[in-house]
Amino acid sequence: MKSISIYILLISFFVFIQCKKEEAPKQEKSLPKDENVVTLTDAQLRNAPIETTTLSLQNIASTLKLNGMIDVPPQNLVSVSIPLGGYLKSSNLLPGMPVSRGQVIAVIENPQFIQLQQDYLMARSKAHFAELDYNRQKALNQSQASSDKAMQLAQSEMNSQRILMNSLAQQLRLINVNPESLKSGSITKSVPVYSSINGFVSKVNVNIGKYVNPSDVLFELINPDDIHLNLKVYEKDLENLKKGQRFAAYTNADPSKKYYGEILLISKDISQGGLAEVHCHFDKYDHSLVPGMYMNAEIETSTSFSNAVPEESIVNFEGKDFVFVEVKKQTYRLTPVTLGETENGFIQILNSDDFKNKKIVTKNAYTLLMKLKNTEEEE
Repeated sequence: MKSISIYILLISFFVFIQCKKEEAPKQEKSLPKDENVVTLTDAQLRNAPIETTTLSLQNIASTLKLNGMIDVPPQNLVSVSIPLGGYLKSSNLLPGMPVSRGQVIAVIENPQFIQLQQDYLMARSKAHFAELDYNRQKALNQSQASSDKAMQLAQSEMNSQRILMNSLAQQLRLINVNPESLKSGSITKSVPVYSSINGFVSKVNVNIGKYVNPSDVLFELINPDDIHLNLKVYEKDLENLKKGQRFAAYTNADPSKKYYGEILLISKDISQGGLAEVHCHFDKYDHSLVPGMYMNAEIETSTSFSNAVPEESIVNFEGKDFVFVEVKKQTYRLTPVTLGETENGFIQILNSDDFKNKKIVTKNAYTLLMKLKNTEEEE
């Protein structure tokens, strides 16, 4: 009986060991699969050939990205007004319309213009008479036929009339009336308003028949010859900028169209928000650029050799950047990557230590991503 019991125990132990051996493969099968690894079959590799590369040193320029606005200096922005006020009789200006220097852009009427011209003509006549009287008194005084006092009174009257005439002449010039050519038969109630620059109309603030005061601005004109880009730069980035540096600017509406130029002036004043202004000039003025337009700009600040890969190696998934690293033949792992600057088709890899001596997929990287994610969905 004792022998039989031992025999039964041995058989039970043997069966237990065999069961454990059979369960071991099941445990291996239950291990979770790496969701970031994709393996291609020979057929898939033939349809989408994979090429790899390693990190290489490339000459990558650091780029400072800024934003700003199209602007013109104060001397190129003209506000048109009439010093003596009046009613707008005529004008055909519209915003955006080109104007040239000396062009009549409006006609103003005011009864005061008539009175001013009348006063000038009368002052000019009196000044002429006073000059004749002075010359006569001067001649009489030289022949002892007139006292010094009479000559001095005549001289004072002549000077007074000349002062009045010149004062009225300057007022006439303010309303664009030439006093030298003014005659009694040419007095007018209307005066022209001329453009003082070559450029275009920015704003029209009046309409026909409206009365404008001397302080009112009728029109705003812009001379685009000195149009520039006014960029906002943080204080910490100022040391990377200098006069003469090149920039490339673009609008949000059309980022592919670049406007090139150079830095002309760097402000020495820092605002409370920690920003300084940088004035940049364009190489060539484009009529599509108008004051007040927002623009983005890129300025290369420094150049250095950096570890980089071709841009086609980078795949983006759910807002994050990745590359595929070869782990063994026909097997690739999706690996996060931190990107830097881009230049000449290469992109800087900031976490380059993670990819030393590793093969990175350059061709058909997005094909691998599609295969990886489609496999996950099937499972």
